Amino acid sequence: MSDDGHEHTRHQHVPSRQRTRFPEISSRAYEHPADRSALVALRRLSGFDTVFKTLSGLLPERSLRLLFLSDSVRVSDQQFAHLNDMLRDACYILDLEKVPLMYVSQNPQPNAMCIGLDEPIIVVTTGLVELLDEEEMRAVIGHEVGHALSGHAVYRTVLLFLTNLAVRVAWIPLGNLAITAIVTALREWFRKSELSADRAGLLVGQDLQASMRGLMKMAGGNHLHEMNVDAFLAQAEEYESGGDLRDSVLKILNVLPRTHPFTTVRAAELKKWAASRDYQRILDGHYPRRSEDKDTSVSDSFRESAAHYAQQVKNSKDPLMKLVSDLAGGAGDLGERVRRGFSGLAGFAGSGSGSSSSGDRPKDRPSSNPPPGDQD
Repeated sequence: MSDDGHEHTRHQHVPSRQRTRFPEISSRAYEHPADRSALVALRRLSGFDTVFKTLSGLLPERSLRLLFLSDSVRVSDQQFAHLNDMLRDACYILDLEKVPLMYVSQNPQPNAMCIGLDEPIIVVTTGLVELLDEEEMRAVIGHEVGHALSGHAVYRTVLLFLTNLAVRVAWIPLGNLAITAIVTALREWFRKSELSADRAGLLVGQDLQASMRGLMKMAGGNHLHEMNVDAFLAQAEEYESGGDLRDSVLKILNVLPRTHPFTTVRAAELKKWAASRDYQRILDGHYPRRSEDKDTSVSDSFRESAAHYAQQVKNSKDPLMKLVSDLAGGAGDLGERVRRGFSGLAGFAGSGSGSSSSGDRPKDRPSSNPPPGDQD
């Protein structure tokens, strides 16, 4: 039973405890500005749906569906019933009319995903099911339902296709360069879409601590007695503000191949949004409706996205972002700050030849390859 005292006729199950429900909520309510601007533009493109449905014939979607149907466990009232209840709850709260199919796949790596062009499907691994408690799992399922409501599954499927295509045309210099540029841009968008889905997960679970615990577990495993939320968030602060310009460059190189933001960053971003006026307004029932989506201005959405990035650069504690902000503001000591920031680069570049002193030699560069299976 919802908080307004009426059972929703499209779903048999409602939340196990009282939660606010959001009838007709538009995904624009929780989408990150960069994610929202891209989605608004794509939705307004004439013939966009037709193009992607045509493209679906080239994608391995049908193969994936058959694979999960034949080699995974489909969630239902008879199988993983508690997950089925959570899935219906999430769809009820976000008012998603058609409940997506959901599968549990045998894989010790904790992970979840939402894919598909025509009809999204959600897949969670056994590693994730075994790792999370009920409230943490509720947030993850809400995260995936948020992907479905936003239409992210379509673009993720295309991203997978283009990534595979980039490998196949690697021998064609210009072809590979063009595909790589598109994939890089899609990955940047998709990292922001993950922040959007984290917000959807919070709207479904309405338990910030559970969302924080889930992210910590995906970073450090099932050892909550050894972890602390404040210390975990302090890592994000240290990551953002620590180091010099060399570290800023390494951060960029580390994140470029990833489709997901780093876990500490996701936790910090979600905590910041949970404390914002936007989140409270949604809980109070003040949010955009789907009926208004068609009237959304593309230019306004891009301006919001640009303003967000500008504000992010201005407020960032990262050395490179501070430099960019100073450059834009015409800081008088900019030249000196550049010199100081890169003073160690000679030693950094020449460490292999032994030309730098031991005091200037940086630590070994961390691998830019992402860990297997970026987590949702």
